[in-house]
Amino acid sequence: MILGLTRSWSLTGYMIAAVIVLPLIALLVQASFPDEAVFSHLFNTVLPTYISNSLLLIVLVGLGSLIIAVPAAWFIARCEFPGRRYFQWLLLLPLAMPAYIVAYVYTDMLDYAGPVQIALRQWFEWSSPHDYYFPSVRSLGGAAIMLSLVLFPYIYLLARTAFMEQSASLLHASRIMGCTPWRSFWRLALPMARPALAVGVALVAMETAADYATVSYFAVPTLTTAVYDTWLGYGSLTAAAKLSAIMLLVIFAMVGVERFARRKQQLFQKQSSLSAADRYSLKGIHAFGAFGYCASLLFAAFVLPFVVLLTYAVDYFDESWNEQFWQYSWNSLYIAVLVSVICLLLSLILMFVRRVSPRPSDNLPSRLSSTGYALPGTVLAIGVLVPLTYLDFAINDIYDWFGARGPGLLFTGSIFAIVFAFVVRFLAISIGSIENSYKRISPSLDMASITMGQQPRQLLTRVHLPLLRKGLLAGALLVFIESMKELPAALLLRPIGFENLATYVFQFVSDEMLEHGALAAIVIVIVGLIPLIYLNRSLEHAS
Repeated sequence: MILGLTRSWSLTGYMIAAVIVLPLIALLVQASFPDEAVFSHLFNTVLPTYISNSLLLIVLVGLGSLIIAVPAAWFIARCEFPGRRYFQWLLLLPLAMPAYIVAYVYTDMLDYAGPVQIALRQWFEWSSPHDYYFPSVRSLGGAAIMLSLVLFPYIYLLARTAFMEQSASLLHASRIMGCTPWRSFWRLALPMARPALAVGVALVAMETAADYATVSYFAVPTLTTAVYDTWLGYGSLTAAAKLSAIMLLVIFAMVGVERFARRKQQLFQKQSSLSAADRYSLKGIHAFGAFGYCASLLFAAFVLPFVVLLTYAVDYFDESWNEQFWQYSWNSLYIAVLVSVICLLLSLILMFVRRVSPRPSDNLPSRLSSTGYALPGTVLAIGVLVPLTYLDFAINDIYDWFGARGPGLLFTGSIFAIVFAFVVRFLAISIGSIENSYKRISPSLDMASITMGQQPRQLLTRVHLPLLRKGLLAGALLVFIESMKELPAALLLRPIGFENLATYVFQFVSDEMLEHGALAAIVIVIVGLIPLIYLNRSLEHAS
């Protein structure tokens, strides 16, 4: 800690935090305004359906992801079978696949006119839908399955790490006491992994609550679609803000319930790394079952959708490789790079203040600035629209007062709104990356630098920056990738006529013409694979 840190650094940190939390504050203030017509109509008609569908979808996706992920995590962490080394990172690949693309692929396959039902009618000589029953893919249950296939890696990764970090001596003790692998898993490993599973389920729940594209494609009315439709359909910013506040209440309630449920849970175990000898060696049908489960999960969640995309991209390459594709790719690249640079600079300032300030209160700006990641894209978009709309009106009123023509929608009618929203949402990622890198820098280096007469700015540029290079690169890369993939906020905040790859692909999905946007979708998926390569390296070192 540096006692010579000037107040200007602390003030800068608080100013950054104030700007980042402004959308959340504006949203809550706007939600408190009266809007009797629109919100009362929604409250008396469809709002209960929106809330019940949202809660049911969150529960179904949480349970589905848990059921899918835990067996895979156990097989990888505690069992030895052919292909285990490769499956440990291959099972992370579904994170790179947007859920609405997976939804489109399976809908195209499983609908009445799809190849699956056509084959069934031919085999059994059915002539009409009345001759047989086939579950509807375009339903709340179908949306839950699609989201579970994409989101289960959150739980898988945390559960796998928890299983691997459990004490090997406890496993040996369970073996000595005659526990079968199943009893050892059910009575020992699973209860000890509960905190990690709870965190994973909470992440899945927040991602589910934030999803717009999948539920919109399946025509499942949820709070996310309600916010979007209320703003664009009714034009009521206040009603949209009220719905967004309800979404925030649901998310905070889920996190609160999860923490309350394990408030008294404490776990003490001696840490010891697992070796290959500590794993159950699976043979015969058991090895085939573990391999088959992991292979089937990978095929259903990633391989099949990616192969379909690749086929579409090859077949429609001449139509897709056009000026629009390059323009929208440039739009995505430009925004992602701009957001990455801004997040990197802001998080570096925030974490430097937190690192060197002797005042505990200076930890607050970095913590406040990390709250944006918990906001769903549609909620964040409304929170951004509120202050920027008032600012646009205020600027134009000033111009009118001077008898001049105003600039129009200076902020809400440009990419400024998208960039601002992305920075608010993804700043937490770069903060976390730099924070982890700072933990590896000894405080004695700071003391030595000050002893040698270095000022705070010199300490940052000459000492910290060279040591933070990997953390800065990782943070910028993750922000870049998330900015390329973010859809709900871009849909609500994009200027007229502006498209990026995410909105471009979603328009084709909505029009049942993904074939024409498959090339752009593959670009999004490939970009999303980059962080998984880094995760793969860390997993290989951990195993």
